[in-house]
Amino acid sequence: MVYEITNSKNILAIFGAWEETIIWSCLQGIMGKVYADHLSNPTAAMAVLGDFTFFAGIPNEELVSFKPDWCQQNFMIMVPQNEEWQNAILNFYGSKAHIVSRYAMKKEPDVFDKERLKQAVSSLPKEYELSMIDEPLYALCKSEAWSADLVSQFPNYEMYRNLGLGVVLRKDHVLLSGASSYSRYSGGIEIEIDTNPAYRRRGFAYICGAKLILECLKRNLYPSWDAQNKFSVRLAEKLGYHYSHTYTAIEIWDYSFST
Repeated sequence: MVYEITNSKNILAIFGAWEETIIWSCLQGIMGKVYADHLSNPTAAMAVLGDFTFFAGIPNEELVSFKPDWCQQNFMIMVPQNEEWQNAILNFYGSKAHIVSRYAMKKEPDVFDKERLKQAVSSLPKEYELSMIDEPLYALCKSEAWSADLVSQFPNYEMYRNLGLGVVLRKDHVLLSGASSYSRYSGGIEIEIDTNPAYRRRGFAYICGAKLILECLKRNLYPSWDAQNKFSVRLAEKLGYHYSHTYTAIEIWDYSFST
């Protein structure tokens, strides 16, 4: 059996000191959900938020094969706590599973150079507009496939207004780039940055990222960064972050279909 966990105290030890803010969001009951193999004495657990699932504890095939009813997407990024979990995922999903590397950045609250970030924001030419995401811009982000993940984990603007934070860059009211909270946890956000494919390599992501980090610092929120690829690592380092380590994730395609 798989059980939804509403009181995380029994599973905190299973996830241990894993420094992933998506796990923290789930354990804190802010966003996402946690599932386990037992309500009162769990040995295995999974934290699910958006396109991410983190597995911890003793590998359990029932958890690996479990897809919550509310997960409607066909794609999931599964992150195993260890090699045993990795093998369990690969064995169950077979050809649907693709191993990838992701890159964790260090969480260093005092590392950011505010003056440098302000200079980045001020470097934006006057014909462009940098705006905090309000209700109309929230709707605009949702209307385009490339920008949807800037707000996708907030099903309505009220939730985004209460928990989210983001900025978008436009020219002539056309959305070009943005930086926002993919998720929220107590004390910070997990950053999502996206740029319209037709406008990449122009420094827009850097400017949006700089603005969002400054806004987080004003609010005493930590802007956590997890890099999907080495381009994201370089952008993060340009903004002041430092590389921590590479870890294994498994992308599951056709997640909507059972094996």
